[in-house]
Amino acid sequence: MASRETIDEKLKTLEDLLAVQDERVLAKFQEQVDMSWIYHDTALEGSVLSYHELKSAIDKDVVSDVSLIPTYDEIRAHKAAIDFVRETAGARKKVPVTLEILKKLQEIVSPDDPEVKDGTFRKETPVHRLYFHDILAPEKIAGEVKKLGEWLADPETKKLSALRMASKLHFKLMQIFPYTRHTGKLARLGMNLVLLRSGYPPAIVHSTERQRYYEALRGPSLTLHNLMLDSLENSIDSAIKLFSEANSGRRALA
Repeated sequence: MASRETIDEKLKTLEDLLAVQDERVLAKFQEQVDMSWIYHDTALEGSVLSYHELKSAIDKDVVSDVSLIPTYDEIRAHKAAIDFVRETAGARKKVPVTLEILKKLQEIVSPDDPEVKDGTFRKETPVHRLYFHDILAPEKIAGEVKKLGEWLADPETKKLSALRMASKLHFKLMQIFPYTRHTGKLARLGMNLVLLRSGYPPAIVHSTERQRYYEALRGPSLTLHNLMLDSLENSIDSAIKLFSEANSGRRALA
């Protein structure tokens, strides 16, 4: 299991590697990370995308098959939400994570969701659903969302490490499950906003960890925290390997 100390050590190694890359390489790397983020996040929601669908949607290619329009629209909305997370996390003045920020994320990732447009929450508990952990009864959602906002504003919450705050926010959102659609994406976007804001890369939960992820949502918050740490360490390890190999190749050609 990954630890905060190990992750921070590896993050320093990655930061040193990133510091010597040119802008073109960094932009290409970020694009690859975002595609991986969308692919695995969508897989956690039960849909497996092809590389062609991902690339075409992100590049805003003309959709030749009208049946793919909903898929492309969903990918583009997800990418727009990721862009918002990166922009917010990268602001010069540290932007606090608030209910308003989370609502904005939900508006971006679910632009046609009537619940978001009406300023309401889930009105029923779906019988057939992707996630099998216990979620709040609809009549309790508004009160718990208010408590979530109070927790985010609490000075004690702000004393938490970014890693612990990120996983707890993720866990709390998934237990409330305020929206019928894309609450999972919202929870992971919120988690990664906290991480990116503190200098970490996104923790991408891989599709191969799908069952472990579902089970983590049914246990104590620490179980999800440990999964997030493992996912974050995997993201850092992959990036270190990529840039180390690229640097070795450049030295060999010199």
